[in-house]
Amino acid sequence: MTDNKEKKENKNQNNPFNQFNPNRKNDGKGPKFNAYWIYGLIAIVFIVVQFYFSTSRGPVKTTWNEVRSTMLANGDIERIVVVNDKMATIYIKKDKLEKYKTEFDSNFAKPAETGPHFTFNIGSVETFENNLKEAQGSETNNISLEYKEERNWAGEILWTIGPFALIILLWWWIFRRMSRGGGGGAGGIFSVGKSQAKIFDKDQKVSTTFKDVAGLTEAKQEVVEIVEFLKNPEKFTKLGGKIPKGALLVGPPGTGKTLLAKAVAGEAEVPFFSMSGSDFVEMFVGVGASRVRDLFKQAKEKAPCIVFIDEIDAIGRARGRNPNMGSNDERENTLNQLLTEMDGFDTNTGVIILAATNRADILDRALMRAGRFDRQIHVELPDLNERAEIFNVHLRPLKLSQDLKVDFLAKQTPGFSGADIANVCNEAALIAARKNHESVDKQDFLDAVDRIVGGLEKKNKIISINEKKTIAYHEAGHATISWLLEYAHPLVKVTIVPRGKALGAAWYLPEERSITTKDQLLDEMCSALGGRAAEQLVFKKISSGAQNDLEKITKQAYAMVSIFGMSEKVGNVSYYDSTGQSDYSFTKPYSEKTAQLIDEEVKVLIDAQYIRALEVLKNNSKGHEKLANLLLEREVIFSEDLEEIFGKRPWDKKHVIPENGLTETVKNTGDESKISQSQEKETLDDKKTIA
Repeated sequence: MTDNKEKKENKNQNNPFNQFNPNRKNDGKGPKFNAYWIYGLIAIVFIVVQFYFSTSRGPVKTTWNEVRSTMLANGDIERIVVVNDKMATIYIKKDKLEKYKTEFDSNFAKPAETGPHFTFNIGSVETFENNLKEAQGSETNNISLEYKEERNWAGEILWTIGPFALIILLWWWIFRRMSRGGGGGAGGIFSVGKSQAKIFDKDQKVSTTFKDVAGLTEAKQEVVEIVEFLKNPEKFTKLGGKIPKGALLVGPPGTGKTLLAKAVAGEAEVPFFSMSGSDFVEMFVGVGASRVRDLFKQAKEKAPCIVFIDEIDAIGRARGRNPNMGSNDERENTLNQLLTEMDGFDTNTGVIILAATNRADILDRALMRAGRFDRQIHVELPDLNERAEIFNVHLRPLKLSQDLKVDFLAKQTPGFSGADIANVCNEAALIAARKNHESVDKQDFLDAVDRIVGGLEKKNKIISINEKKTIAYHEAGHATISWLLEYAHPLVKVTIVPRGKALGAAWYLPEERSITTKDQLLDEMCSALGGRAAEQLVFKKISSGAQNDLEKITKQAYAMVSIFGMSEKVGNVSYYDSTGQSDYSFTKPYSEKTAQLIDEEVKVLIDAQYIRALEVLKNNSKGHEKLANLLLEREVIFSEDLEEIFGKRPWDKKHVIPENGLTETVKNTGDESKISQSQEKETLDDKKTIA
C-alpha cells in the first residue's frame, strides 16, 4: 500500500502538465485561505441549527374541517385570531396541548408553548363567522373572534429597496471585473487608466541573459551597449556622449526581438517596465493616453530605468492612414501622448525606451525620428553560422545521438527563424519519443523539418492510380528541371505521399543570398513550371495540380516587371511603395496603358519559361520517365537517386563551417553537393506542391 502511494506521488510530480499550471502548488501546502469560506461555514451552521436544534417553530397549517371536527368539538381552543382578514390562528388551551404532541412530533420541531399553534385560510370573513357560529351552536362558552392587522415590514422593505440594491450591486460587479481586466489594482473602476506594465527589479529578477541569445551578434552589441551605459555611465559621458533615448527592434516574427528584451531585463541592474502595445487600448475614451502618462510617471520616479513596449505597431500606426474615414480615433490620441512623453516639452531623463515590431513600414514617422528612437536595430533571419549557434542553445536539454552534427541541422533549415528552430528541436524530441528511441537522431530532425514545412503525412488518403501517376510525373518534372538548371535550387528529396493539403511535394535547399539576378529568377520560374509542362508532355492534358506553382510564378513575374525593373519594355521603374502610403489608395501608381503593358510582359515571361520547361523535359524524357517510375515505386526519392540518373551538378558548391566560425566555399567533390549554402539571407522557399 505504501509503495502504491509513493508511485502515485512520483507520478504526480513527474506529470509534465503540472509544470505548465501556474496555480498548482508543489510545496505540499494546501490552498490559500479565502474569506468566502467563512460565509459558507456560517450559512451551514445556520441551516443545521434552524432545522435540527430549534425547539420551536411557527404554527402548523391545518384546515377548517379538522378545526371543526376535532378542536371545536372537544373544546380545546382557547381563542381564534383573524390576521389581515385572511388567516385564522388558533391558540390551544395549555392543558389540552399534550394530546396534540403526536402530530407535532411528525414535524422538525414543536411550536412555541404560547402559540399560535395552528393556522388556516378562512376565505372571506363573513363566511368564516357564519361557519364558526354553526359549529359552536348554542353553547354558552362560545369562542369570540379577535381581529388583528400585521404588516411584513421586512418584505415590504425588500421589495421596495431590493431591485435598486440589485442593480447597484450588478453595476459594481461589472465595473469591478472590467477594471480588473483592464486597469487592475485596488482602485477598481477608477484604476482603469493606470498603467498595466510589469515591473522587474531586484526583487523580480528575470533569469534570461545575453548568453541565452544565440546569433544576433550585431543587434546584441547595440543592446549590450545600452545596458553598459546604465551600469557605467561615466565611460560614455566623460567623452561628451549621451545615452540613446530609445531603440526600436525591427525584424520578421520569431527572430528574437522579445528575447533580446528579456535578456536586457535580466542583465540590467535597473527597473525594467514591460508591456504590450495592445495594453494601452481600451473601450473607454482617453484610457490609452492616461495609461501612457501613468507609465512614464512611474518610470520617471524609478529613473534610471528601461521601458519595453512589445508590438508597438498596435498604437504606433501612422496617423491619417486609418480606413475609418473621418472617425475619432482613440489610437491616434494614445500615439500623440506617447510622442509627447518620449520627447516633448518636458524632456525625459534616465528613461530608455525599447520597442519591438515586425511592421516598421506602417509606423508613424514622428515616432521613428531621432530623439525618440535614436537607433533602429534590425533583427533579421539567421544565416548559416547563426542557425548553428541557435541550435546549440536549443539542443542543450535534448538527449542526442553521437553522430548528429549541428552544421548538418543548420544546412537543412535555410530561412528558419529562431522560433522555428526551437520548434524543430521540440518536434524532433517528440518524434523520437513516439518511435521509442533512446536518443534523438538525425532522421528525427529531418522528419521534424518535413512535418513543420509540409504538414502531417496522410498515408491513408485515398488516391486513384491515375491520380498517383499524374502526381509522380508532376513532381518528377519539378525535380528534373531543378537538377538540370544552374540557378535552380538544389533538390533534397521528392515525395508523392500526401502531406498537409499537398498531394505531393519536393524539398529544396535554396541558396541564401541578399540579391537575386534575373537569370536566377528565370531558372526558378522554369523549375516551378516543370510540373505543368510534364503533365502536358506526358498526358497531353493538364490538371489543377499546378495551382500553387502558378500562383507563385505569377507573383514572381509581376515583381520582376513592376518592382525589380527587369522588363525592357516597361523599363527601369519600380511601382513598389516601401512607405506603405498607398495601402488604402484607390488608384494605381501607373496608367491603364502601363497596366496593360505590365500584363503583356508578365505573360511573355511566363510563356517563355513554359516553353523552356517543355524543351528541357523533351531533351531528357528518358531520365524524367525513369525518375517518375522510381517515384511511383518508392514514393520518396532523394538527391542521390537524381545523381544516379542525371549525374552530378557541376556548378554546385558546398559550404563548410570551420572552427573559427567563418564560412568557406569549396567546389563540389562529393555527395554533400546537394546542399548549397552561402552567407547571405533569403526567405525559405523549399517546397513545390501539387494541390
